Amino acid sequence: MTTWVLLVDAPAEDVLGYIPSFLSEADPRPAREQFDEHYIGGWHPQDGFKLVGRTLKYPGDPPLEPLAFTMFHTEAVIMYPHSYVAIVQPDSSFQVARMD
Repeated sequence: MTTWVLLVDAPAEDVLGYIPSFLSEADPRPAREQFDEHYIGGWHPQDGFKLVGRTLKYPGDPPLEPLAFTMFHTEAVIMYPHSYVAIVQPDSSFQVARMD
């Protein structure tokens, strides 16, 4: 089980939901592959997002600040309001998907 850092004052189960159960440190595959296999809706990244520091921005929408994050193998997995999850690679490339 990965260790998550909560960035808001709320119960972990309210912030994280089932997301942690979709990742296994014992599995060497990246987060995207594990989410795709274990999350009922699969991993379907959405285009158009920008990541500025940890703030997630989408044109026309207010910026989203992170709720929680974990380091998973070499990737950062960051949870945002409205069920958005970002997977950030060591080279700062990233994908965002809604996992609700």
